[in-house]
This record gives sequence, structure tokens and C-alpha cells, in this order.
Amino acid sequence: MFDFRDHSVLVTGAGAGIGLGIAQAFHQAGARVALGDLHEPGLARAAERLGGSERVFTHPVDVRDGRSVADFVQATERAIGPVTVAVANAGVYPNAPVLDMTTEEWDRVIETNLRGVFLTCQAVARRMVAEGMPGKLITISSGAYNSGRKGAAHYCASKAGVVMFTKVLAMELGAHRINVNCIAPGLVTVERNVNEVSEEVVRAIVATIPWGRPGSPEDIAHAALFLASPFAEFITGEVLSVDGGSGTGRTYLPYSGPTRR
Repeated sequence: MFDFRDHSVLVTGAGAGIGLGIAQAFHQAGARVALGDLHEPGLARAAERLGGSERVFTHPVDVRDGRSVADFVQATERAIGPVTVAVANAGVYPNAPVLDMTTEEWDRVIETNLRGVFLTCQAVARRMVAEGMPGKLITISSGAYNSGRKGAAHYCASKAGVVMFTKVLAMELGAHRINVNCIAPGLVTVERNVNEVSEEVVRAIVATIPWGRPGSPEDIAHAALFLASPFAEFITGEVLSVDGGSGTGRTYLPYSGPTRR
């Protein structure tokens, strides 16, 4: 059982899906949690899901905008205290083939998924360093960082960028005792991507998962709790795949040797 009663945890993209699952897990572990999201109605519903506790703070944030991110961090500190754990989760998941993709579509994904992680981690890390306070930064990538998918060049590129950003930031913040790690989810069933991934694709992906099912926000949240805990004190710059084994290799191939009786 993880105990985060003395922690203030900031989560972006927390209005639904993985972000909400992470916020719920930290809240259940006793933390004060700050939920940031671009969609204010989602934030209101998320706060209700967490029971309207005084340990819950919500604030609209556009992770693409440095001023908006800084305002969120400052407002969080005023409301629930200095941030000790931050999860840069906000992201978008559209589909478009490269030949048809507009510059605007490319920019939206890169700015949200990669620039947003940079701005969130930078803003929180600056506060931690200024206060001389150790902390935990967790970024959310995807199995797409090392496994491409047709129609998702912008998404895959952004998630690969998140991984390398995480590694470099871990190098830079090690002397400040700030751990920086990345979670790479596989297929996760969430509310927002219902219409963004076809049933055909979902079935094809599930068939390659040794565990035999899609992931859930709770699966990702459990990984976040571990990485933010004292048990992960000597882990930094790492990518933790939470994918039911789908990243192990060409799981769709049959047994490669002769059949044994």
C-alpha cells in the first residue's frame, strides 16, 4: 500500500482517461491532487468522481502555452502546497496519413504531446530546484515511441520525443535528486478515444497482447504510484512499458520450432 499523505501531486490531462485514473490513485493513497485539463466540464466531472474532497484542486490549463502551465503550477502551490510529484499526461491521439496530413494537424499533436510535456516538467522542476526540494516527474509516452502505426506519424514522433526528453531531463536533474521517468502504455481503454480507434484496430492489437486484454487507466496509475514512491528512488531516466507484454516482440507469429508432442 503506497502512502502519499504528505504529497501534492499535479496531473495534466486529468479530466478523463489515464490522467483521471492516475489522479484517483494518488488521491486514494492520501495525496492532495491538482487536476489540470483544457476541458473544464471534464474537470468538474473528475472532481465529482473524486468525491469533492478538500484534497482535490482543479484548474484549466492549456499545456501548449507556457503562461497557462505556469499559472496552473502557481495556483496549485497556493491551493495544496509545493508540488512533490508531477505527471505530464496530457495528450491527443488523432489519425491522418502523412500524405493527407495538414501542418496544423502535425503542429497540434507535437505541441500538445511533446511541447506540453516539456513545459509541464520545466515549470515544476524550476520550482523544485528553487526550493531545494527533491521530487518525482513522470512523463507519459506510449508503445508508439518504438513501434510505428500507419496514420499516426505525428503521434508516434511525439511519443518518441517524450522518451528522449525524459532521459535528458533525468541527466540534468539527477544532482537535484529529482527523478524523471516515463511510462509507455500499450492499448488502454479510456473514454476519449472511443471514436478515434476503430474496433478493427482494437481487435488486432488485443490479439498481440500476451495478457489477453487491453490495459486500463488503473494499470497505468499503479505504475505511476510505484515510480513516485520511495521504492523507485534509484530509478531515473527509465521507460516503464505497461502493455500486457505487447512490446515483447512479434507476438503474432506462431511457435517457431517443430511441434512437440
